Amino acid sequence: MSTEPTLSRVAVTDAAAALLRTLTAQHGKLMFHQSGGCCDGSAPMCYPVGMFLTGPSDVLLGTIDAGLDDPIEVYMSESQFEYWKYTHLTIDVVPGRGAGFSVEGPTGMRFLIRSRMLTDPELIHFGLAPRTESQTESR
Repeated sequence: MSTEPTLSRVAVTDAAAALLRTLTAQHGKLMFHQSGGCCDGSAPMCYPVGMFLTGPSDVLLGTIDAGLDDPIEVYMSESQFEYWKYTHLTIDVVPGRGAGFSVEGPTGMRFLIRSRMLTDPELIHFGLAPRTESQTESR
């Protein structure tokens, strides 16, 4: 049995997970897409699976466990990922008007992203740690 922690780029708060369970009961399986586009800018958009089609310019950041049968996939546009690749993202929820296209819109709550910089072990795990002088010399 491994005691090593699982490293992930994405997480979910308990409050957001509770809302996701309610929304899944209403809409079926869900997914997130973080585009950075014009509609609500950097708000994560939550869609029923199949309602938003990802393409080759989208990056699967990982999955979140909201206490459902299946994990929820979280995607980001490749161009946005270039700006955010050194951060860990946590999906949270706060009172407010959700995005017009996102399923939480009518609930009086809205999803948002909280971010922090990746830790050194995370940077190494995701291949983002700067090369050290000894690594450069060994090439």
